[in-house]
Amino acid sequence: MPAVIETKHLTRVFQIGDIAVHALRGIDLTINHGEFVAIMGSSGSGKSTLMNLLGCLDTPTEGAYLLDGERVENLTKTQRATVRNRKIGFVFQGFNLLARTSALENVELPLFYNRNNGIKQDHSNAIDALTRVGLAERLDHTPSQLSGGQQQRVAIARALVNHPSIILADEPTGNLDTTTSIEIISLFQDLNDSGVTVIVVTHEHDIARYAKRVVELRDGLIIHDEPVRERRDARVDMANLQTVVR
Repeated sequence: MPAVIETKHLTRVFQIGDIAVHALRGIDLTINHGEFVAIMGSSGSGKSTLMNLLGCLDTPTEGAYLLDGERVENLTKTQRATVRNRKIGFVFQGFNLLARTSALENVELPLFYNRNNGIKQDHSNAIDALTRVGLAERLDHTPSQLSGGQQQRVAIARALVNHPSIILADEPTGNLDTTTSIEIISLFQDLNDSGVTVIVVTHEHDIARYAKRVVELRDGLIIHDEPVRERRDARVDMANLQTVVR
């Protein structure tokens, strides 16, 4: 089985006026099926640029990108959109939910671009996704009726609804308090245990300790890539927090 993600000398240069900004300077990265990887780095390190390339939201200036063994860096914009919708689920820091739309309708949105099933099956898939993240009782609630953690769960359900093999999460706990952050990371660990490849971009070292592997960038280059020692279990940490609260 090929690696789910493989990049070879991935480079991204942005031209700002007469200045060439080298966001990525040659990234060689392999991520296998079922990994949970945290991508870290300070502001300007290139982690968001790498995330956009891995998510087929952008194309590299140079280098190769293989997704499930398929070269994708030279695909057209439409072809990349098809790949994204079929293989990748996105979770963002700001949730990106439609404010006047119910949780169920928010989760159903990606299905409009992937009409492989009938409407009834799509509706059922969206309910299943929300149930999977613990929101079976909140289907008709709008974002304003949900807590920050619940909104992020809706966003995760939306990412899951097309059954992607990869979840890309960009600072998914950035707007959440500590307890809610651990709840969300616990959900990612559960998804990873079920076989979903999870890639989280974060600047928080505490969050990275819940991953299986940490890749750290600086100035557009990978400076560290190693397994997490003494990996934290979010379910254990949640239980400990609840004991303290009692």
